[in-house]
Amino acid sequence: MPELPEVETIRQGLRQNILAKKIIAVEVKKKNLVKNPKKYFVDFLQNQHFVDVSRIGKLLIFHLQNKDYFLLIHLKMTGQLIYQDKKQTLAGGHSGPKITDLPNKYSHVIFHFPQDVKLFFNDLRQFGYLKIVNQQDKEKIVAQFGIEPLQTNFTFANFLKIFKNKRIAVKTLLLNQKLIAGLGNIYVDEVCHQAGVLPQRLVNTLTEVDIKNLFKASQKIIKQAIAKRGTTFSDYRDTDGKSGNFSDYLKVYGRSGELCLTCGQESLKKIKLNGRGTVFCALCQK
Repeated sequence: MPELPEVETIRQGLRQNILAKKIIAVEVKKKNLVKNPKKYFVDFLQNQHFVDVSRIGKLLIFHLQNKDYFLLIHLKMTGQLIYQDKKQTLAGGHSGPKITDLPNKYSHVIFHFPQDVKLFFNDLRQFGYLKIVNQQDKEKIVAQFGIEPLQTNFTFANFLKIFKNKRIAVKTLLLNQKLIAGLGNIYVDEVCHQAGVLPQRLVNTLTEVDIKNLFKASQKIIKQAIAKRGTTFSDYRDTDGKSGNFSDYLKVYGRSGELCLTCGQESLKKIKLNGRGTVFCALCQK
């Protein structure tokens, strides 16, 4: 699943490639993925262009020429956005399936631009969605997201409030998008390790120092992951055609049973926490 660093990498790349290009046609092959009536969706977007691409958490927000409206795209678990022109095919999002022979059976929505430029929305499991919304609806949706690392609302005071009077596991809290936007399974495991906190530990047992360490680790890990263009395990490519390489820097995620890179003494353990595979070092994390 793409997480904040992957989606931010996609956002930055798409801004370089699709802004100001006129949408001359839109194909919707799976209308269940479009959360507007199909005819409205197609007719509204035709002859418009995108003036910006922003993001909140893992939700991409395409600003339309008609400034009162926005196209929201959420990749969810297996979504991909694939930009194609005569010289290149660039993709971002989920790591598979391979982006060959486009359009393929996973190409559910296709945007056509002049000079044979296309933007494909591919989705293997079809959990993602596209939706045109007005300014008011966009603001309501954005308001449902929590504070986000590297944004101005991500202050220690706001972070500390989130932890107050909670009796759930640390990882469960960090994964809650209504509390903290953009963190997923990969980066929460890395944040907990960086902070020296067990992911299954109950929030109400944390000290203020523990919470401060989680706060700092969230900023550091996300910043590093964006700088490295995200994480990849197979054929993930960002919108510059480059593979994310933060996987080279992962300390715990995907390394269960291996020796901890931090202490060099303990083998990493893996448990299921709320149905999510969770890896940690029992020596480094308390």
